[in-house]
Amino acid sequence: MANCNNLFGEYNNKISIGSTKNNKMKDSKEGLRKKIRKWFKDNHPEYVPKFYIQGSYKMKNGIRTKQDICDLDDGIYFFREPDVTASTIKEWVKQAVDGYTETAAENRKKCVRSIFVNDYEIDHPVYYKVDGQEYKIAVKGHGWEDSDSKAMVDWFLSKKDKNERLIRTIKYLKGWADNRSFKMPNGLALTILATNAKEKIVLNERDDITLRDILKEIKKALNIEFTCMVPVTPNDDLLEEYPNKDKFLKSLNNFIADAEDAVRSNNQYEASKLWRKHLGDRFPFGEDKEEKILENVAAAAFGAITSVPYGHE
Repeated sequence: MANCNNLFGEYNNKISIGSTKNNKMKDSKEGLRKKIRKWFKDNHPEYVPKFYIQGSYKMKNGIRTKQDICDLDDGIYFFREPDVTASTIKEWVKQAVDGYTETAAENRKKCVRSIFVNDYEIDHPVYYKVDGQEYKIAVKGHGWEDSDSKAMVDWFLSKKDKNERLIRTIKYLKGWADNRSFKMPNGLALTILATNAKEKIVLNERDDITLRDILKEIKKALNIEFTCMVPVTPNDDLLEEYPNKDKFLKSLNNFIADAEDAVRSNNQYEASKLWRKHLGDRFPFGEDKEEKILENVAAAAFGAITSVPYGHE
């Protein structure tokens, strides 16, 4: 059976955020924080911004897209009752960050985005919190809505395995999504779907087998009900208004079929061609040679997973 675990290791390195870009993002984050603090001190000193990195950057499952773009979510928190609208505060944040980049900041639905062209993006979702109430996020056109990104991060960190197999699998799923020609479920949805699936399988020592098994569990769950519920506040369904259900399910089925064939193949080159159909040309070619099919790994390939359960590694 062709073992492509080493190829997934190479792929993971290619899609991961490297140290150079990571350090640039950190420097930009600090520069933007300094600019935001000064703007509010000068213009609205009664609003004191606090910050918390969240999202994929905090969960360590972010990737670089094919265009070499990645992002960092840096939440802005005000611990007071606002006396202005959510739209007003978001516009203040936009004014605060404008001028830091050559491209004007974007006031998007749930964040203010600073764009570092052809490099990375830094998003600033805006929240407020008072005692006895949930965290609330400013949403363009809707006002304030319950949302707890800190709880989402905590939920994910409580589920991940110590060897980071889940983290890597989510990155592979995001790489797959980046390689599709239509809008896929967003990164948070893929994270939740994969994490829920992981709870129902035994994580294998090989990333190719683990990815295949998580894809199959995602399919099982979506066949029962096409939903992806956020496990913390606001507990909404991330697939409720998703427009490409049929395309996504077809793509998922095709990926599973090729993953099955790749894992069962005894030629790494042939297996790698199957993975590349879905993960793109950043996934490397394997060696063109036949491999012996050992009894124990063959059992894993055909579904009789032999690695130890999560939590007993």
